[in-house]
Amino acid sequence: MGLVLGCLQVDQSTVAVKEVFGKFDDVLEPGCHCVPWCFGSQVAGYLSLRVQQLDVRCETKTKDNVFVTVVASIQYRALADKAVDAFYRLSNTREQIQAYVFDVIRASVPKMELDSSFEQKNEIAKAVEQELEKAMSTYGYEIVQTLIVDIEPDERVKRAMNEINAAARMRVAANEKAEAEKILQIKKAEGDAESKYLAGLGIARQRQAIVDGLRDSVLAFSENVPGTSSKDVMDMVLVTQYFDTMKEIGASSKSNSVFIPHGPGAVKDITSQIRNGLLQGNVPQ
Repeated sequence: MGLVLGCLQVDQSTVAVKEVFGKFDDVLEPGCHCVPWCFGSQVAGYLSLRVQQLDVRCETKTKDNVFVTVVASIQYRALADKAVDAFYRLSNTREQIQAYVFDVIRASVPKMELDSSFEQKNEIAKAVEQELEKAMSTYGYEIVQTLIVDIEPDERVKRAMNEINAAARMRVAANEKAEAEKILQIKKAEGDAESKYLAGLGIARQRQAIVDGLRDSVLAFSENVPGTSSKDVMDMVLVTQYFDTMKEIGASSKSNSVFIPHGPGAVKDITSQIRNGLLQGNVPQ
């Protein structure tokens, strides 16, 4: 009914282009307008002033000959004060923007290696935005934001990159594990050396105490029993230790069988052998 009466409503964030007998006449702002069709007035079309987004996928090659797909998102909008240029000068805005994006990406990415392209995504986006801003401003469009959303190499290349990264991390983990094992071995060796040192000190002190005790026993026995010599006392001590040893061997359930000559003569021979061994050990070399 409104069109029949020549009334027209233009929605918010939208402008309408009015023509009279096919010639541009005016840009209609949001609101209600009178368009008397009987006098040749008509609305040629509408132009949205909202921010629009165009996603572009561009395949190109890097400097190290790796094919990648660059995904760019372009956010743009028509300018109200240049609505005439935006409406009349471009027949397909999205294809025009896409052509500029392809041109810039295929001129920038081949100068970079694959790793550098990931690091310089902002530089690529800035180059695309500058080129689009310069080109599209003459057609009444503003480039709000340009984003390089993703850089997708071939699936085999991504798998190889992941394997390289995994191998590097495994190498670091192996080095850390080896260092940890090295520290454990060093600490274990230091503890073993300290333990043996302390054990040696204990054995030395034990032997010193035995020697001191034997010396005191020999001196006390010689003083209390007249007519005995140090040799007699040592013989008696050795015989006593001999029988103590035999007793311990027999009492142990885990000891193996030991065959030794036994008898009064054998005890004398053993005493002589022990004494001779001690004397030979004390002879200066």
